Amino acid sequence: MDFITQTDLSVLDWIAEHIHCGFLDGVMPFITSLGDAGWFWIAIAAVMLFFKKTRKTGLMMGVALICGLLIGNSFLKPVVARIRPYEYNTAVELLIEKPHDFSFPSGHTLASFEGAVVLLLREKKYIGIPAMVIACLIAFSRMYLYVHYPTDIIGGILLGSAFAVFSIWSVNKLWDYFSKKKNKA
Repeated sequence: MDFITQTDLSVLDWIAEHIHCGFLDGVMPFITSLGDAGWFWIAIAAVMLFFKKTRKTGLMMGVALICGLLIGNSFLKPVVARIRPYEYNTAVELLIEKPHDFSFPSGHTLASFEGAVVLLLREKKYIGIPAMVIACLIAFSRMYLYVHYPTDIIGGILLGSAFAVFSIWSVNKLWDYFSKKKNKA
């Protein structure tokens, strides 16, 4: 076992020893379920697409989520092929069903930060800050539930934030291009 994995496991063991309690054991599986397949963030993006005022933000979220699916989940997870922490520490009793894919990056965290960062940068006052709180809770829940290492979470945060910024930039460019083209017609 390498140094990073040992360090990651020591953080997870500390969480298990010092933070676990009956209340959180009940709440964290629900919180983590918000990130299952990115459904929560996909739903927000889809609803935003229906309203002219939020359509651009919904499109930005959609582009970011697609980037995460293609690059994070479909490419990086199988290439890195990092086994889950509960496979090292088999004494841990999981509170959720075992995920059957690889560990790096955390897909829940990736999707959450793609959605939340777009919302934070575009709709900060009313929805961005609550979205970021939810994203952070989902990310922490993955460690609490012993299904991701801290470095998986950090990777998900960094990639998700990068995909969010990229999607804002690219959608703005395309939006401006098509708006100018439409106005000339």
